[in-house]
Amino acid sequence: QVQVLESGGGLVQAGGSLRLSCAASGRTFRTYAMGWFRQAPGKEREFVAVIRWNADSTYYADSVKGRFTISGDVAKNTVYLQMNSLKPEDTAVYYCAVMTTNWVLIRSANKYDYWGQGTQVTVSS
Repeated sequence: QVQVLESGGGLVQAGGSLRLSCAASGRTFRTYAMGWFRQAPGKEREFVAVIRWNADSTYYADSVKGRFTISGDVAKNTVYLQMNSLKPEDTAVYYCAVMTTNWVLIRSANKYDYWGQGTQVTVSS
């Protein structure tokens, strides 16, 4: 079994910053990518950012590009999301996701095998 644990959510004023952390552990497995998705009330889950280990590359949703930075350590199966210049529209539950197959469509939630329980991020105006 694989466990995915997120931490770091909270309440922050618009313009502020938060850093989310995620660690995957459990049975032996290889991760090809780890990413972040978010879901706001009444909306579908959406892609935020991902880091692809074998290409050492990162990808972002247009809505967060330039404000959020994803980083991590493949040896530790750990990923971080530094969120700066937060806006009220960033309010959502943020989920960490782990991909164990080398899919091309890394922005699609259904390509991820393991998910964390989610951490709430609330940005007040």
